[in-house]
Amino acid sequence: MSNIKITIQETTNDTIIKYNSSSILINGGSYEFNNIDEAKNSPLAQQLFYLPFVKKVFITANFIAIQRFDILEWIDVQEEVKEQIEDFLNDGNAVVNEERTSKKEAIEVYAEVTPNPSVMKFGTNKALTQTDVEFKNIDEASESSPLALAIFNFPFVKEVFISDNYISITKYDMVEWNEVYGEVRTFIREYLADGKTIIKELPKEEIVAEGTKEVIPEVKLEGISAQIVDILDEYIKPAVAGDGGNIAFRSYDEANKVVSVVLQGACSGCPSSTATLKNGIENLLKEMLPNQINEVVAING
Repeated sequence: MSNIKITIQETTNDTIIKYNSSSILINGGSYEFNNIDEAKNSPLAQQLFYLPFVKKVFITANFIAIQRFDILEWIDVQEEVKEQIEDFLNDGNAVVNEERTSKKEAIEVYAEVTPNPSVMKFGTNKALTQTDVEFKNIDEASESSPLALAIFNFPFVKEVFISDNYISITKYDMVEWNEVYGEVRTFIREYLADGKTIIKELPKEEIVAEGTKEVIPEVKLEGISAQIVDILDEYIKPAVAGDGGNIAFRSYDEANKVVSVVLQGACSGCPSSTATLKNGIENLLKEMLPNQINEVVAING
C-alpha cells in the first residue's frame, strides 16, 4: 500500500477547494469533468461525483480541485473528502485511465531565445506540469523526471527547468545554441508525442546544512508574505515566463523588510537578472506594499 498524502488548500473561489497530492497523479496535462458521465475514464472523479455536493472535478498532475454546489460549506466536509481521496489513491486505484494508442499525439515545440544567452526556451502546446520544477544536474532529474533525465543525456546540458507549457534548458559554453537547438526541439517533440512520462514525482525542496540535507516543510503563508506571493504571481511571473524564466518566493524577513526570491530557468544566472530584481520586482513591491519592503535579494541568483 502506498503512502500518498493529501493536503487541503483554499482558493479565491469559496466554492472550490484544492487537494494537493504528495505524488504525481497523471502524466502531464489536465482533465475537467462537469458530471459523472463525462468522468467515465476517471475512476476517482466518478467516485467523487457520488457525493451529492460535488459540481465539478478538475484533475492535474499534482492536485484535484473540486467545485461544490451551495447546499453546504467546505468546512463541513473537506476533511472527509480528503480522507476519501487518500484512501482511493493509497489503494492503488487509477486516477484517470489515460488512453494510449499507436497514433502519436499532435505536438508542437518551438524554440525561443531568452535574455540569458546560455538558456533556450522550448515552448509546447501540451501542458507539462502545474508545479514548476528545476533540476541542477542529472542526479536530481533521475529521482523525479524521466523527461529531464533524457534531456541531460545531451552532453552540453547544464540545467533543466520545466514549467506549465515550456522547458528552459541551460547549456555549457562548449556549444552555441544555433548549432544544437534543432536537435533538442525534435527530441522534445518526439518524446512528448510518444506519451512518455514527464514527471513521476515532485522533487522535495531541500536545504543543505552542515553537510546534510533537510527537507523544507510546507508552510501556509499569511500576512505580508501571502501578499508578496500574490503580487509575484499576478504581475511578475507571467512576464518572466515569456522569457523562459521564473521567480519563486522563498522568504520574508519582517524585521529587516527583506524579500528573498529564487531565480529559475532563464532568470538564473541571467546578466539582466539584477536589473530585473531592483528595477522591476523591488520597485513594484515597494509601491504596492508601502513601508513593508526595503530590499529584494536572490538567494541563488
